[in-house]
Amino acid sequence: MSLFNDKELNQEKVLSSTVKQDEITKEISNSFDFEFDGKVTFTMPRFKRPENDFNVGLVVGPSGSGKSNILKEFNEEENIQWDSNKAVCSHFETHDEAVDKLSAVGFNSIPSWLKPYHVLSTGEKFRVDLAKRLKDNAVIDEFTSVVDRNVAKSCANALGKYIKKQNLKNIVFASCHYDIIDWLRPDWVFDTTSNKVVGRRWERRPKIVLEIFPCSVEIWSLFREHHYLTGDINRGARCWLAVWEGNPVGFSSSIPLPTGTIEGKCYRGHRLVILPDFQGLGIGVRLSDFMGEMHIKQDIKYFSKTAHPRLGEYREQSKAWKPTSSNKKDHSKAYLKDIRRARAGGNLIQTEEGLLRHMNRICYSHQYIGVSK
Repeated sequence: MSLFNDKELNQEKVLSSTVKQDEITKEISNSFDFEFDGKVTFTMPRFKRPENDFNVGLVVGPSGSGKSNILKEFNEEENIQWDSNKAVCSHFETHDEAVDKLSAVGFNSIPSWLKPYHVLSTGEKFRVDLAKRLKDNAVIDEFTSVVDRNVAKSCANALGKYIKKQNLKNIVFASCHYDIIDWLRPDWVFDTTSNKVVGRRWERRPKIVLEIFPCSVEIWSLFREHHYLTGDINRGARCWLAVWEGNPVGFSSSIPLPTGTIEGKCYRGHRLVILPDFQGLGIGVRLSDFMGEMHIKQDIKYFSKTAHPRLGEYREQSKAWKPTSSNKKDHSKAYLKDIRRARAGGNLIQTEEGLLRHMNRICYSHQYIGVSK
């Protein structure tokens, strides 16, 4: 059953306005042989909101084609106010809401959660603005217009999944970019160039083909500032670089556990970072699973700890990861050891206050066991 009243969609309305004629308007119209009497008209479809609820809608088309006017049929875009004296995460009602919504837009850099809005990059501001607007009946204009296409795809992917998982209702985006459609996977798309509504529920997201290579520990310099705790790295770590479409996107490393800690040859995850522009595409969990699979194929037991809620909860639900006896327990002593080492080497990423907060966080601890085939 169609979400829309097709009869109403086919009706058109004409918008018009008048400007005062002056010497400049006359000279320009005459120079280009363009008849102009001061009246400007624009014809657009009479777009009524769907008769039934939906999760995600998208209005797409070139600039000046009426997308913003169509959005007004649904709602007005919320104007977000940011306090320059508060961290972006402090603008949410609760800790859980901040973690949930910032992660939902692919903004997974914990150090950046603690920054004020005005120091963020353009791509980061784009993501946190979206996070604040995530609620029923939201309208979001100029979606992905101010960011590069990698950020656009990753954010659209993360948003589409979150909105459907939370069953948020009647959220409508407007964009001049068609490349986000298969990543956002809206329930419907209205194209202003054809004046048609197309259902898109059946579309599949494009496949992300990762290439993962062993690399030098020196590659860490591209990723160190994005780690949530420290820029320090064990110089003897085994390192891997993840590449997508020729772009470095992720880094992971492992180090051996001390002899006698656990029976057999054992390694643990050491550093895992996905660059901000590529967060929200599921690359982190895929790289994490790759590390586990690669080690067990070499008859090496693989363990990993993380304080990141998204990665930790993924492992909690995955059949490929088994909780250890220290899962979700206090790891402040381990944090202190890492902090002292990083402080001595001048590689701290966070403030002392931020580090103390991390010390008291619950840490996830798992062993990779693979999935039986």
